[in-house]
Amino acid sequence: MTLIKSISGIRGTIGGNPGEGLTPVDIVKFTYAYCEKLRERRPKASGERYKVVVGKDARLSGEMVENLVTGTLIGCGIDVVKAGFASTPTTELAVRFCGADGGIILTASHNPRQWNALKLLNENGEFLSAAEGQAILDCAEQEHFDFAPVDELGQVEERDFTDEHIDSVLALEAVDAEAVREARFKVVVDAVNSVGGIIMPRLLERLGVECIELNCNPTGEFAHNPEPLPKNLEELSRTVVSEKADLGISVDPDVDRLAFICENGEPFVEEYTLVSVADYLFERLAQKAEREGISLEEAAAPYKPVSCSNLSSSRALRDVTEKWGGRYVAAAVGEVNVTTKMHSEAALIGGEGNGGVIYPASHYGRDAMTGVALFLSNLAHKKMSVSALKATYPQYVIAKNRIDLSDTALIDRILDELKKVYASEDINDIDGVKISFESKKQWVHLRKSNTEPIIRIYAEAATGEEADALAREVIAVAEKIIR
Repeated sequence: MTLIKSISGIRGTIGGNPGEGLTPVDIVKFTYAYCEKLRERRPKASGERYKVVVGKDARLSGEMVENLVTGTLIGCGIDVVKAGFASTPTTELAVRFCGADGGIILTASHNPRQWNALKLLNENGEFLSAAEGQAILDCAEQEHFDFAPVDELGQVEERDFTDEHIDSVLALEAVDAEAVREARFKVVVDAVNSVGGIIMPRLLERLGVECIELNCNPTGEFAHNPEPLPKNLEELSRTVVSEKADLGISVDPDVDRLAFICENGEPFVEEYTLVSVADYLFERLAQKAEREGISLEEAAAPYKPVSCSNLSSSRALRDVTEKWGGRYVAAAVGEVNVTTKMHSEAALIGGEGNGGVIYPASHYGRDAMTGVALFLSNLAHKKMSVSALKATYPQYVIAKNRIDLSDTALIDRILDELKKVYASEDINDIDGVKISFESKKQWVHLRKSNTEPIIRIYAEAATGEEADALAREVIAVAEKIIR
């Protein structure tokens, strides 16, 4: 059994002993702590009610976890809006749609079927800050509980936010629904038998797209490993080719990550989901600026012509941003770090290389629905195949390696010494150490694990061979340091 507590929430495998797996005891304690800190964060006058949205993906344990979370919220005197089967971005938006004080998403994202998790939202439908998350972790360790008396118990209402989410996507200025309808696309959707099978076909129907459903029955029995990586999408690739579809769409169980398959069955590559959307948005900005005789900054208002991703994401985003005159900024790994950076920079677009598109004009959260609508708008305007579109972008490959150590104390020493060895290169140490070799358009990013004595190494270059060679070079330097 596994239980992982972090500032973003609590997740683990269902069952086992409290504190060792995700058990009813852990769920109640953690939900209670969320309620305690919610009241501290948003104090209200006596008699004013608190409201929290609860949404879940289609995991087998979803109903059990939902009952425990909802019951605890009610017992704390908090009203609950049950969103039922709802994607992560749907639940995030639902907090705003109904003016709630917060939200709890029941999903373990791309983790296998035995996992579940509680992800916590603030009143804006965004993930809590690191400090707020830590305060909840600390509070959950206490043994003191004080629940509401019978006359102050919370109330429950049920509400389906699916169509409101779709409406909000179609209302985005950058989504050209008319162009998509005229293109008459044919796509295959693999929703891994979770909530994407409910919302994605409905969005595509509204866009006039012919949708072939693959694993779209929300049973929670995942048809394959739910992480949308090429090795897990072989059935989708075959179906795209056999059905002569224009595109394959894959989402993870809670629909915040998005990957595409080209018409020839080849992966578009997750890293390029965000790249393609950003390229479309910046091209629109440049066209608007030229058409109206204004600057790129004026065209982007109320945002700035800035893109953002985490340090381990592809350089291709920076390349397409700068091609159109925009500016790229990097954030530490983790969605909350990316959204925090996007807020501070008023970024137009951002996300993560795992297929996570964050478009602030909609909301500050990864949203595969928005990503699909923007991608199809781009494809409709470009009037080319998906593989041809991919070929227009800078081509990079990321290699993943690791250094296994006997002592965690060696990690900081290695990272500090590497900064000295490569001091002549561009160094970023906001999250581990990232060394960028600008003349070669290559980089390597080293991050320490929070749970194991290892250093994770991501390296990017024009080819997989070059990326592996760069990683091996840095590993060799690291080994010399600890000899």
